[in-house]
Amino acid sequence: MNLTITKTYRFEAAHSLSHLPKTHQCHRCHGHSYEVLVAVSGPNLKCGWVQDYADISAAVAPVIAKLDHQNLNEILPCYTTAENLAIWIVGEIQHLLPLLSRVEVRETPTSNVILTL
Repeated sequence: MNLTITKTYRFEAAHSLSHLPKTHQCHRCHGHSYEVLVAVSGPNLKCGWVQDYADISAAVAPVIAKLDHQNLNEILPCYTTAENLAIWIVGEIQHLLPLLSRVEVRETPTSNVILTL
């Protein structure tokens, strides 16, 4: 039996999507209150959990700290869409979390992307 556990993180950041037409609202610099959900999946181990939540935070918290109150255009090497942000976050944490199964990035309460591994 496999179980999936999740941990959610929040950060504030600005970005702009300069590749869009100047008339598009996302072309201009703007900010979001991002929410990132990280999921790991695996068997329920003898200790009664899939993975210690503290181990997840040890991998993810430094990445969130890099992003918090920053301009994402100065951090990501690509267009700063939610999709690319999810891919970038996976690249930063996957080697630390072998059981990583999903990363979800929410730009707003109604707009999100789910990257399933």
